[in-house]
Amino acid sequence: MPHRTVTLLASFLMLIVLLCVGVSIPVPYAEMSPGPTVNTLGDHEGEPVLQISGRKTYPTSGHLNMTTVRVTGPDYSMNLFQALYGWLDRDSAVVPHKTLYPEGQTAEQADQENAEEFSQSQESAKVAALNQLHIPVAAQTVVGSVVKDKPADGRLHAGDVIRAVDGKEVKETADVAKFVTQRKPGEQTVFTIIPAKVAAAAEKKGQRPETGEKQVTLTTAKAEDGRAIVGIQARVDHIFPFTIDVKLADVGGPSAGLMFALGIVDKLTPGGNLTGGKFVAGTGTIDDKGKVGPIGGISMKTIGARDKGAEFFLTPKDNCATAAKDTPAGLTLVKVNTIGDAIKALEKISTGDTAGLPSCSTAGR
Repeated sequence: MPHRTVTLLASFLMLIVLLCVGVSIPVPYAEMSPGPTVNTLGDHEGEPVLQISGRKTYPTSGHLNMTTVRVTGPDYSMNLFQALYGWLDRDSAVVPHKTLYPEGQTAEQADQENAEEFSQSQESAKVAALNQLHIPVAAQTVVGSVVKDKPADGRLHAGDVIRAVDGKEVKETADVAKFVTQRKPGEQTVFTIIPAKVAAAAEKKGQRPETGEKQVTLTTAKAEDGRAIVGIQARVDHIFPFTIDVKLADVGGPSAGLMFALGIVDKLTPGGNLTGGKFVAGTGTIDDKGKVGPIGGISMKTIGARDKGAEFFLTPKDNCATAAKDTPAGLTLVKVNTIGDAIKALEKISTGDTAGLPSCSTAGR
């Protein structure tokens, strides 16, 4: 057999071996790519994304698009060739698996976590929007969850309103743990509550429940650190003066909070039209006070937004440096730190006065 033929055959066999190795060897990475982007002012699957009833709303125009990132699931096993392809593809990113999912997390657990974060982002978006519009929102502390086989199991329930502990008024969520830990393990503590069903009936009317109080006496247990506990997680529950629903059940995580809040403000503002008809997209978590927080996958979100036609992208301050390193052509990054910053920027965008917009730089300033 000619030497050249032998060399070619050996090279071909080596290539086959390398291909087999590349396909068969898993690597600890996950892939991110641009996901769907949805206009919070528009419709999704035939119905408005933001549905407000019990309060007058106003016509809007343009786009206030929330953006998403597609990620491979926690159970997905990436091989070496897939990782190499992802690294070379500008429209995707390959990152260590552990940066997206804690070790051992299942797909079901990841979905549950994303759903809870998405639900909380909607709640905070509503509060931030109404605070921005100076519309009062009542708040109360409720039982968020009950730990199985702990003192509160079967005695307190998710949604029960906690009015007092040992006769001391609960003014904020942290008070619950504070008052319980003033007891010693094994001592009794008395919760004054309004049952979840009674509270839910009042909230449907946009009212804070004022009647139906009952007392529940619990014997505290001992935590690992020696503190007294009853086995509940308390959280804040808001009572809105009218109904605001977000109809977008297939999106998880907290990063749409800012854009939901802006959409609500636009629909409730006389004259509306925050965008002036422009296509604005963005991202960012938001808390009850309107503070905008950073998110993951910013580069994928800017690519997805620009591909859909966005001209401006509202970018959390702490994501600016990363986003500015590879900004899609034709997209202007606008740095925001609060919902107030975002609204001021939209006012400039709507009038075409974009020269003074706060911009992102690779230095993050």
